[in-house]
Amino acid sequence: MHKFNISIVKRSPGSNMKRKKTMVVGLALIAAFILIALWAPVLAPNDPNATDLSRKNAAASAEFPLGCDQMGRCELSRILYGARYSMGLSVPVLVLLAAVTLFAGCYCGYKGGIADRIAGLFCDILMAFPLIVIAMALVTSIDNSVLCILAAISISMSAWFMRMVRSYARSECGKEYIESARLAGASELRIVMKHLIPNVLPQFLIYFTTGIASAIISVSSFAFLGIGLIAGTPEWGAMLNEARNSIYTNPGLIIYPGICLVLCCAGFNLFGEGLRDFIGREDEINAT
Repeated sequence: MHKFNISIVKRSPGSNMKRKKTMVVGLALIAAFILIALWAPVLAPNDPNATDLSRKNAAASAEFPLGCDQMGRCELSRILYGARYSMGLSVPVLVLLAAVTLFAGCYCGYKGGIADRIAGLFCDILMAFPLIVIAMALVTSIDNSVLCILAAISISMSAWFMRMVRSYARSECGKEYIESARLAGASELRIVMKHLIPNVLPQFLIYFTTGIASAIISVSSFAFLGIGLIAGTPEWGAMLNEARNSIYTNPGLIIYPGICLVLCCAGFNLFGEGLRDFIGREDEINAT
């Protein structure tokens, strides 16, 4: 008679609720800021770039719900449009970068040999330079444009993405389903596309969501330093930079964009944290 060892994994209701709540809160924040970015022209009560020095540091009113900045521009309109710049400059670039690095990392991790060694060397070299150094090098050698900032973020993030993907791909290559596919005569491209990428993707999504938060902070940080964006651009980091001299006379100019930046990044981080716990729990159950 065969004896079957049945393991029952008990999930803590509190732990499950906390995990779901974290993901829901993060997803709600992400959705809210995406909608704000898309509907900014509709939601904004005024032109974000219209200046009127007679309204300098004006208090909140029906026409200007959050008041005006030091140039007489509508603060609420600039904050709403700021979501377009902070997220619109980061998310599309990272989506394209994620697709490229996911495929390249899985292929190099599966192929091994010189291709994997070159990829590893590429990651080690780029990770040795801080993002600010790469950005300043591009700005100095080319020009002070937003494309240089996006290129710097792409170069820096690609190294981290590639390293993570290669690591997970190599661990997956030692499993039976990859060997079975190889023995069945599947081509390298098919193994990478049909087997490796779907199994590496869940872990990669965690890094991707937190990477978006890092990219948003990087764009705002460069804008705060006056790098990349044109002066007067309604971007949260640039707004913080312009409001430094008004910290005592009109502190709201710093508080409002600061809160938006924190909440936006917190949304991606919370969603990534909840996703990590969910995937980790599923892997534990599958292993059991």
